[in-house]
Amino acid sequence: MLASSISSSLLLFLLLLPPAHPADASMQWVKLEGSPLSHLLLDPRAGQLFVGGVDHLYQLTSDLKVMSHVKTGPLLDSPDCLPPIVAQDCPSATPTHNHNKLLLLEAEPLAGAEPGPGAEPGSLIVCGSLFQGICEKRSLSNISQLIYRTSNPVDTQYVAANDPRISTVAVVITTRNKQEVGMAGGELRLLLVGRGYTSRGPGDIPPITTRRLHPVAPPRKAFSQEEELGKLVVGSYSEYNNHFVKAVAHGDHVYFLFSRRDMRHTKEYRTYASRLCASDRSFYSYVEVPLLCRGGYNLAQGAWLGDLSGTPALFVVMAAGQASTPIATSRSALCVYTMKDLDATMRRAQEVCYTEGGLDSSGQEEAYIEYAVSSKCLKLPKESLSDYPCGGEHTPNPIASAVPLGVPPTVTLNTQLTSVTAATEAGHTIAFLGDRDGRLHKVLVRPDRSGHLYGSLLVDAGGAIGADLLLDESQRHVYVLTDDRVSKLPVSSCDRQTDCLSCLSIRDPYCGWCVLEGRCSRKHECERHLLDNHWLWSFERTNQCVTVRSLQPANQSRDEQTQVTMSVVQLPVLQGAESLSCVFGSLPPQPAVVMGTELTCQSPVPELLPPMPPRSDHMVLPVFLMFGHVTVAMGNMTFYDCGAISRLNQSSQCLSCVGSFWTCNWCPLDQICTHNHSCPRKLVLHHNDSPGPGSCPLVSSLRGSALVPIGLSTTIVLEGRNLDIYQDEAQYVCVVEVEDVQLNLTAAVRKTEDNTHIFTCSPHQFQYRLSQLQYSAAIYLRRGQQRIDASPGLRLHLYDCSAGQSDCSQCRAVPEEYSCVWCLGSPAPRCVYSQSCSSSPADTCPTPRITQVHPVTGPVEGGILVTITGSNLGTRYQDVVGGVKVADVPCVAQPEGYQISTRVVCELQSSGNYQVGNVQVTVGTTPPGRSTQMFTYQNPKLTGLVPDKGPVSGGTKLTIKGQQLLTGQTSDLTAFLDRQPCFILNEVTDSQFVCKTSSSNRTGPVPVRVFFGKANRTGPDLTFRYLDDPVITKATPAESFYAGGRVIKVTGRNLDVVQDPVISVWVEPLEVQRVKRRRRLALLTARQQLVFNGTMTTVSERCSVLSPSEITCLTPAVPPEVRVKGVWFQLDNVRVHYDSIEGKSFTYYQNPQFFPLNRDAPDAPYRFKPGGVIAVEGLDLTRAMSKDEVRARLGDQDCEVKTLDRTHLYCEPPENQPLSVDGSSELPMLKVFMGKLQADLGLVQYDSDLLLSPIPLAAQISLGAGAAVIILSVLIVILMYRRKSKQALRDYKKVLLQLETLEINVGDQCRKEFTDLMTEMMDLSSDVGGPGLPLLDYKTYAERIFFPGQQTALLSRQLDLPESRRPTVEQGLQQLNNLLNNRLFLTRFIHTLEAQQGFSQRDRGYMASLLTIALHDKLEYFTEVMKTLLQDLVQQYVAKNPKLMLRRTETVVEKMLTNWMSICLYSFLKEVAGEPLYMLYRAIKYQVDKGPVDAVTGKAKRTLNDSHLLREDIDYSAMTLNVLVKNGVEVQPCPIKVLDTDTITQVKDKILDQVYRGAPFSQRPAADSLDLEWRSGQAGHLTLSDDDVTAVVQGRWKRLNTLQHYKVPDGATVALIPRFLSSGVNQVFQTGEKTPMLEGEEEEGLRLWHLVKSSEDSEIPKHRKSSMRERERAKAIPEIYLTRLLSMKGTLQKFVDDVFVAILSTKRPPPIAVRFFFDFLDDMAEKHGIDDPETVHIWKTNSLPLRFWVNILKNPQFVLDVQVTDSIDAVLSVIAQTFIDSCTTSEHKVGRDSPVNKLLYAREIPRYKQLVERYYSDIHSAASGCYQEMNSTLTELSGSFASEMNGLVALHELYKYINKYYDQVIMSLEEDTSGQKMQLAYRLQQVAALVENKVTDL
Repeated sequence: MLASSISSSLLLFLLLLPPAHPADASMQWVKLEGSPLSHLLLDPRAGQLFVGGVDHLYQLTSDLKVMSHVKTGPLLDSPDCLPPIVAQDCPSATPTHNHNKLLLLEAEPLAGAEPGPGAEPGSLIVCGSLFQGICEKRSLSNISQLIYRTSNPVDTQYVAANDPRISTVAVVITTRNKQEVGMAGGELRLLLVGRGYTSRGPGDIPPITTRRLHPVAPPRKAFSQEEELGKLVVGSYSEYNNHFVKAVAHGDHVYFLFSRRDMRHTKEYRTYASRLCASDRSFYSYVEVPLLCRGGYNLAQGAWLGDLSGTPALFVVMAAGQASTPIATSRSALCVYTMKDLDATMRRAQEVCYTEGGLDSSGQEEAYIEYAVSSKCLKLPKESLSDYPCGGEHTPNPIASAVPLGVPPTVTLNTQLTSVTAATEAGHTIAFLGDRDGRLHKVLVRPDRSGHLYGSLLVDAGGAIGADLLLDESQRHVYVLTDDRVSKLPVSSCDRQTDCLSCLSIRDPYCGWCVLEGRCSRKHECERHLLDNHWLWSFERTNQCVTVRSLQPANQSRDEQTQVTMSVVQLPVLQGAESLSCVFGSLPPQPAVVMGTELTCQSPVPELLPPMPPRSDHMVLPVFLMFGHVTVAMGNMTFYDCGAISRLNQSSQCLSCVGSFWTCNWCPLDQICTHNHSCPRKLVLHHNDSPGPGSCPLVSSLRGSALVPIGLSTTIVLEGRNLDIYQDEAQYVCVVEVEDVQLNLTAAVRKTEDNTHIFTCSPHQFQYRLSQLQYSAAIYLRRGQQRIDASPGLRLHLYDCSAGQSDCSQCRAVPEEYSCVWCLGSPAPRCVYSQSCSSSPADTCPTPRITQVHPVTGPVEGGILVTITGSNLGTRYQDVVGGVKVADVPCVAQPEGYQISTRVVCELQSSGNYQVGNVQVTVGTTPPGRSTQMFTYQNPKLTGLVPDKGPVSGGTKLTIKGQQLLTGQTSDLTAFLDRQPCFILNEVTDSQFVCKTSSSNRTGPVPVRVFFGKANRTGPDLTFRYLDDPVITKATPAESFYAGGRVIKVTGRNLDVVQDPVISVWVEPLEVQRVKRRRRLALLTARQQLVFNGTMTTVSERCSVLSPSEITCLTPAVPPEVRVKGVWFQLDNVRVHYDSIEGKSFTYYQNPQFFPLNRDAPDAPYRFKPGGVIAVEGLDLTRAMSKDEVRARLGDQDCEVKTLDRTHLYCEPPENQPLSVDGSSELPMLKVFMGKLQADLGLVQYDSDLLLSPIPLAAQISLGAGAAVIILSVLIVILMYRRKSKQALRDYKKVLLQLETLEINVGDQCRKEFTDLMTEMMDLSSDVGGPGLPLLDYKTYAERIFFPGQQTALLSRQLDLPESRRPTVEQGLQQLNNLLNNRLFLTRFIHTLEAQQGFSQRDRGYMASLLTIALHDKLEYFTEVMKTLLQDLVQQYVAKNPKLMLRRTETVVEKMLTNWMSICLYSFLKEVAGEPLYMLYRAIKYQVDKGPVDAVTGKAKRTLNDSHLLREDIDYSAMTLNVLVKNGVEVQPCPIKVLDTDTITQVKDKILDQVYRGAPFSQRPAADSLDLEWRSGQAGHLTLSDDDVTAVVQGRWKRLNTLQHYKVPDGATVALIPRFLSSGVNQVFQTGEKTPMLEGEEEEGLRLWHLVKSSEDSEIPKHRKSSMRERERAKAIPEIYLTRLLSMKGTLQKFVDDVFVAILSTKRPPPIAVRFFFDFLDDMAEKHGIDDPETVHIWKTNSLPLRFWVNILKNPQFVLDVQVTDSIDAVLSVIAQTFIDSCTTSEHKVGRDSPVNKLLYAREIPRYKQLVERYYSDIHSAASGCYQEMNSTLTELSGSFASEMNGLVALHELYKYINKYYDQVIMSLEEDTSGQKMQLAYRLQQVAALVENKVTDL
């Protein structure tokens, strides 16, 4: 907290700070250090801002410029130590960040007010999280100036919470000082503080305290909590852990808003408001009320005291809690509570508690005393509340209302709201809401508390908005605090709206349109806002802008000026001499005369108007209604130009002019269009006058036909009317426009009697170049230079008969009015105009000519369409009707396909039989035309189809075979299965075609029909059978690698009906490089992402059908750069997605990685010694592959794969070196094939005996015999050395191979055993899912975990005290409980006891469990203490060997950790792991009981433990007993399976197991309390016993009786009866049982045995029984015994896997306690610089698997109500040891001398190791930050099970340790300086005095 004034370097830094950055034009922001910033404070007098964050304080100007900056941390501190911090006295102290907890103004006296005596100027109150939350005062003018800070704080000055996550709120109040001497009449400034409970540091600070601010006269201290100032007394601090949100002063009261768990009623979290009188120094007036925000919003997140329509109200943002936790979800609401309602509810609670005992009129509880204090509601006089409104010593307190104050939410949002502030604007209330996504929401709150969300704004995308949301003094801006920045935003965007429409459309309550000022403004900013129509409110939907309703005239000629009248809606009233004006476009304004809602003004002078737009006869000009320079309203006026009309319509100027939309007149003599009503030459044709356009001079029509043939001189005659107006003799000319060329023809005119003018144009031969029959040419009349209007549509139609008419029929088909004929003249016949034909035209056309017929075949029944093409095929359809024959059979012509002269389409008729002929077409009387092609009537036949069956969903490709299938066109060919179409595929041949079946709605045979047009063909045996769709029930395995080729075995039903089974994989490209979590958000915004195009990309492989129930598929190869989105099987039309088969998804993995045989020299051959195996190394070899699927080839021969694990493949090559298959080398190459993946691993060279042969003969002769002997000796030594060096590796490989072979050999037996076991477990699983899971209740579970092996149940005991002493002792124990809640006391107490030599390991564990019980209701505190102790433990081991930490339970904290894990994982056991554990237990019990078990030694034939293996071959047989079981009143026989070698007790146990199946073991009768009676008909009842007079005695050995001994037959009837009620009828002899048998017999000198004697030679001394020879014999297990173990292992494997997977699976989120503790261990490792991952792995293993799960696996009776016998315990020990081996990091290798249990699971342990590593890795990589969730869970656990803990007895037992080491504990507390401050030794002495009347120094 130490901070100094700003240095020069700091000033330089401040100058270089970036200024406030505007995100847009309206927002400023400044980025600050100290994230997350926590508090924002505004000094209203100076307008300055103060910001508090982590290690930083800032002082800003109103426009966010940094004025001053102070660093407040990090500093050396620890929450467990009291300040001042001295490193030597506080070993846990580390540099700690200082989180700002409080930032408040202590205001100076108001201007003009007389300062009281001793008054001090205003200051800034700053409280941080360091040094137990002490506070300081700083100067408001410069925060770097420190006004007050204590250098040696005392415990009464600890103000704020020392934990950054725990909330602290406060409010400064000023009262009159009436109590202090010498300060009478002065002011007393106090700080009322609300803070949450912290588990570290002083634990006795009340939730609400009063602190002194001013005056401070010695010995008093600032911020001190003094007895006379008052505090909220609480019975249990941890239970009442209030999360404070806000503290406000209002009137004469102070209010606190907080949330906490409702400890009295629902146990759910809810929000409360509490109140105190400001003058109440004793908290007599404290009252709290639950606040209900309907809709499930129960957790307050932020609050603001404001006004709602002039009424004070509390605005609260609430969030819905997650389940029963204090964690807020993203569902939030704003709720508004008026202070009037809140005060009324609180007064009612006070009144009821004062005067009515807390009950309402119906006797229901309405008020009560909260906080577990010894007070209760009373029945005082009725006027008590009015007499004592702030309570008194005699009134009950603190009071809580049981009736909540509920309101509906004002507005709800799907985001987590964090803050709120409210403002009043023009009588309306506006709330601003901040959320955790950095958005600011604006809400209009109506007087009825309903709301309307009218805007949202993103302030900071990088952080949540803090709780302090402030408005500046002008209420124009809002200051927003986020994680690392302060932003300043305008409250509205009024000034950004530039026109009335945009202003009203934003619907902002702040905004409205100020009409005469022409701006969007707040109401008070508009000068005349009180007058009607002057300020239009934006939020009022009915408001509309001032608008021009109409203009008169709306249209006006641009050539004239007139007066314009405007009708205006909502025209504001002007004052005095004010006036409006009109502005047309950009022209100068015209004065306007206002008359009510209308006004008039003059239109512009024509010369000023802008020019007309091109090709337009009018323009629209805006008309603005102006007040000065302000536009009030706007309309539009149209100005038209009559002259432009005639210019734009040259062909009909007069018609266009007088017929236009505008008021225009035509002057025919002047040829002008004008708005005037007169013309220069007087004659005028008025607009739309009768006859109107009909009076225009006009060429009305052509006389004669408009059709004109080209190439022939033609005279055109025109008719005109209304031409009398022209009096002069101007010449007329006919104008014809042909292809953009004007032809001027002289016109002769004559006038008829009806005043019609006839114009005869001079003759002309017309031509055009286009090759088309007709061309339309424009024609008009011109008089001099004047163009006479022509009637619309007057055109001359020129035509050319030869264009497009290539034959006679086409020529004659031209309509008659064209007079086209087929002219036979030279050079060739052609189509011409009749008058152009020089010879006589043809009367008839030539014979039809046929060029093509399609098709040329058809069925004898006809019914198909034949297309005939050619020429002269008639001029119309009727010409060919009845004239078409195909092969002499009439063919009916179809009108739809007929084309003149060139095409005839006819429908083939039946011929009756095979027939061939040509096609004939006859037109009229001409001879028929015949085709050169021959047409064949043929009879197609169907001969067969393949296949003849398929799925009912269709998709089968059906091949239909036959003859003459190419009959007709392919489009005529259709196929049907009954009525279902079969879609034809590919090309059709004459002998077959393929079609794809469609789906059917039923199964069964259906006929196959093929249609050739309308001809139907089928066959007698042509039926297709629709079968049920294929069904896939299983597909394994469910994984492959990218290379593909792995065989997927698919089983199901009807799989053989599938013709084309396919496995398909849907893939999509991978995203661009993944990034780390902390950088992901930033990078994703910067990088361009790959976008998948949405089309499904698939890779597929065909599958093979093996049988109706099985197909096999090879997985498709998938590129590694794609992601697999789905896998499915396409079975014809049936698609089966893989994940729909068994609910599992198919997974693709990276390809396995192989290493070369010679990794050091890959090119060198690998030397192999024959007789061994080749070891191939790699990675992830078994991830998507099994041993049986791998193939290895060495050269041209197989290398037999023996073993495959994750990192190794072992294969056995041939004895002799194979040949190479590659010519490049003589040595064979080893290749490994996994599916489509092939790995070439290198050349292999066998070690040949020739290499080791003696020296050649020549050398022997030359060197002599002596040298030969020496060399030979050396070679032998070298050979022996090499053989020995490789022996270990070969042994390891051979052991694995032997195990592999053994497992294969017992595989069939295992499968049979497993099938039997699963049949047995099927019935069990239904029991386990329901009440059949015999889970222990929490109390029993805790007893067995906390106190294993103890007979007396501590949790069920009571204090053994005289009644006279009980109250005193209980009071002392309660004070001891309070002491235990002081962390300093507890840690010193534990460390002191652990330092005592007499404090044994058993004592440590016992004391840890006692502490667990005593603090079970405060698990959060218990956890913090445990973490503190563990930190100390880490410190110790880091200095020595960190890998040994948590290895054993040698300290108190290690047993505390065991208990903590047990508490936190109980629900996990209950919901997840309990069921598979129970199933494993039952499976073991069932398997063990199926074979003989020795009752004396516990050895069994079926076991996993070789030391408990019954090695002798015992002859036994299974038998069934009919046990009489009483069911109600009936006695029914129940068959029970037993063995004839079972003892009587074993039989009784098996009977009880079956009869009480599913019932907890503790609820079953004991076998010793029952007798077994054999009821053998006439022989009577015989009671059977393990030991009686019939027992066989041989020497010193007596054998236990069995069913075999009594010769009980298979199917015998027996009954279990109570032992003392048994009565033998017709018994042969009396039994003489002794219990327990073993002890009794031993005393008689006899030794009992059952199946085997415990030692063959009892005379051998015990110390020699474990001789070396025996141990060697035990190691060398005969194969038959190992086979038994492997058989048991294989049978139980599924259940072992289920348990391990349940414990270590991350598919469901791991338990929060595991994530929390693993995070803690990671933090510890990082803190101490431990970067060895193995060390952290060992810590995690020691803390969870070995500490908790191994204990549960070995002792399921800790969790389940079951009996664990020796034989079951032996099996569980092996499984637990396997679990231990799986959690170690050391490599798991086995050899000949390895323990059998390690050999048994040698192949599984690597897989389990992967499971453990993935479990640890997934937890480590998951997002951290589970602290709050952990605390919520601990709080919930505290409340759930605390009532079951016997706390007083535990405290009493703990006190015995205190008493035993009393002096040492007292001395330790007195030596500690912090303990002295807290008077811990004194408080312990008080406890001792109360508990045992110990004489102390008190």
